[in-house]
Amino acid sequence: MGVSSRAYRRSQSFLPRSAPLLAFFFLAALVLFEVDNFASQTKTIVGHNLEPTPWHPFPPKNFNESSRYSRASQIIQCSYLSCRGNTNDDDDDELRQNQTQLRGQTGVCPELFRWIHRDLEPWAQSRISITHVMEAKKYAAFHVVIVGGKLYVDYYFACVQSRAMFTVWGLLQLLRRYPGRVPDVDIMFDCMDKPSLNREEHQSRPLPLFRYCTTPNHFDIPFPDWSFWSWYKIYAEGYAWSVSLKYILSCGCLPLIISPQYEDFFSRGLFPKKNYWPVSSTNLCPSIKNAVEWGNAHLDQAAEIGRGSQDYMGSLNMDRVYDYMLHLITEYSKLLEFLPVPPSSALEVCAESLLCFADQTQRQFLERSASSPSPAPPCTLQRPNRNIINRWLEEKNKIITDVQILCNRKVLEIETEK
Repeated sequence: MGVSSRAYRRSQSFLPRSAPLLAFFFLAALVLFEVDNFASQTKTIVGHNLEPTPWHPFPPKNFNESSRYSRASQIIQCSYLSCRGNTNDDDDDELRQNQTQLRGQTGVCPELFRWIHRDLEPWAQSRISITHVMEAKKYAAFHVVIVGGKLYVDYYFACVQSRAMFTVWGLLQLLRRYPGRVPDVDIMFDCMDKPSLNREEHQSRPLPLFRYCTTPNHFDIPFPDWSFWSWYKIYAEGYAWSVSLKYILSCGCLPLIISPQYEDFFSRGLFPKKNYWPVSSTNLCPSIKNAVEWGNAHLDQAAEIGRGSQDYMGSLNMDRVYDYMLHLITEYSKLLEFLPVPPSSALEVCAESLLCFADQTQRQFLERSASSPSPAPPCTLQRPNRNIINRWLEEKNKIITDVQILCNRKVLEIETEK
């Protein structure tokens, strides 16, 4: 009887001591479970919890190099905690005030900026409703909303490589460069190569969708890309649009451009025999042979075209790229029939939150490319004038046709001699 009593007292004294420890481990496990569960539902700029775009499949990104806890901690830290306490409203107000007081003369924008009006022409009469924007969602990889100088992004699909990161970084730098000038705006954006809104299919109801390229047969609105890799001196499209053209044009050699189907924001400003030599995609080998022979026989003119392409790209420095972004977004925002509001599923993105997700190489490049407030106002956008673009297109097509006729004539002469 005495032994049982002592055992019972030991059991009673043991339970109170172990209960807090057990409760602590239980709560810790519960917290870790909830953090992991929360992180597994958070979509990120680098592709966490996102499938590749179904209209252009690519291998999904692998995030298994780190532990689940480490991955969840990064997602929570970068997505929800990085933008808090890192902004100074007083400094922001001062920057906006200083920016609006700029009175410098920067001149008229380059002629290619006229395409902004042309790209937005489908909505000049109908304007853009919230229904238009939400219908474009099924073609978008992410949704961008700018309100009061703050950037919010809602991710739908993963983007190949680091395209989403560089595009959003570009928007953040635009806000930094022109504080107080970037209007509130609501944009659907796709990050893949091929335009998707065919004019014939969507003629009755054009949908606004930003991407890196377009064609004359699509409604897609071209926006400057923020991806950086290069190729060599003959430009040929592969699956679709390629980012390599700007590097080829900057080389200073005679660029041979194989009649591109896709256009980005700057390529429409190129003029044949002034900035490049046109090569036919349907008569490829003879067309390249003709271009090489012409170049060898006219070295001075070939060098002049090479300098023309290089000068053209030199005129499109980052100042002008930011100006194009600003004017395109500004003109687009004027067409909105609603006040942009960030959706509840969107997350605020700031420089700190984006850099938080970047690897070491990406971070070094992004930090080197960081912008600062412009000391001068943007260039002045020309008024809409479709006649100028139509005349320019007619002249361009005539030169391309003349070059092709000359090539065909030479091919015929060779065949006749045989």
